[in-house]
Amino acid sequence: MSDAVKKPGVREVMPILASNEGVWEGWYRYYDAKTGLMTDQHRSRLICRLVDEGETERYYQTNHYYWDDGRHEIREFPAQYENGRIWWDNDLIKGWAAHMQPDDFNRSTCLNWTRKNEPDIYLYEMIQNSDDRKNRARTWQWFKGGICFQRTLIDEVFITRDWQNWNDHSPPKN
Repeated sequence: MSDAVKKPGVREVMPILASNEGVWEGWYRYYDAKTGLMTDQHRSRLICRLVDEGETERYYQTNHYYWDDGRHEIREFPAQYENGRIWWDNDLIKGWAAHMQPDDFNRSTCLNWTRKNEPDIYLYEMIQNSDDRKNRARTWQWFKGGICFQRTLIDEVFITRDWQNWNDHSPPKN
């Protein structure tokens, strides 16, 4: 038996983020900030999970992207919880996520990250959850040289909390 005391983790300190645990499907749509024209779009399936590691929890997200031309991409985003935020530092990004303060309705999370291979590009993301946690909208603002050059709008629907037994690898039907 261990004498270690479990530290407060994502579930306790970041309940909005914890409420996203499960499988989400939706659309990513990219827009040129100058013209407003759509430059890309694809379907998505995100598997968001909290992994118990004994003394603490870790957030881990796997993103599946599906284009109509048959392309499919998978990206892994393991994160560590520390000081009221989750932190990413992987081959693609370095950044954090935190609850919006104040948010009297407990619907919003803010993220910031920098691309590792493009250090002059950073972005902020806002995630807004519906009160029933069955829908969410996400907005990315991309900056390069201090100027917003692109926006990504993401609309998602909650599919299931049971990510452990999810085994459908076909593209979403949305």
